[in-house]
Amino acid sequence: MSDIHTDALPCPDQDAARLGIADWLGLAAAPTFALMALLAGIFGGDEAMLCMGTSSPLTGMPAMYLLMSAFHLAPWLRVISNRQAGREKAKRLEKTLQKQSIAQAV
Repeated sequence: MSDIHTDALPCPDQDAARLGIADWLGLAAAPTFALMALLAGIFGGDEAMLCMGTSSPLTGMPAMYLLMSAFHLAPWLRVISNRQAGREKAKRLEKTLQKQSIAQAV
């Protein structure tokens, strides 16, 4: 069957691979929904909504896809913040190394 029902411990490499796949899928959601909103807006994704009788831009499939894209931005914001934190950490490390090299030279 599967490892779920056994007492065997999972391999750490398998867990890392699963996490990596999940991260990539999370990153793929926002651009996919944004593209779907664009395509629905260009090619008219509101044919099924004709019976509603409203022509508001806030109704219909493009608006729904844009909202779904906005809700799935969290992984992208995490990536951006981690990159910025990494740059700041690298700058602090560089300054520390410069101070150490100056102290060693004296």
